[in-house]
Amino acid sequence: MSVRRATWRPAVGNCSTERPRGWVRLSDTDDVVVLTESVEPGDELCGPQDEHWTIDRPLAVGHKLAARPIANGETVLKYGFPIGVATQPIAAGEHVHSHNLRSIRIPFADGEPG
Repeated sequence: MSVRRATWRPAVGNCSTERPRGWVRLSDTDDVVVLTESVEPGDELCGPQDEHWTIDRPLAVGHKLAARPIANGETVLKYGFPIGVATQPIAAGEHVHSHNLRSIRIPFADGEPG
């Protein structure tokens, strides 16, 4: 069985008049949105504050994007609960993962949270 990537239309015009596409925000307090469709470099999405996001890398369903700018050292919420701490500034629409987020849920070999 082959999996086809969704066909994306560019996010042009006023995002506030367009239905958000390609992501879901699981809680109103979340600092991240979760992709509901795979994206490729150059794909465009409308963010939750009516801004345009241009994707810079291929990402699969389930990956997180910052819903707003996140400062270095700031706690990041998903499901309305803390999932980690930003290890560098993260721009709105940027991929949020282990390269810029230290988990506070997963213990590492030293017994301390990520």
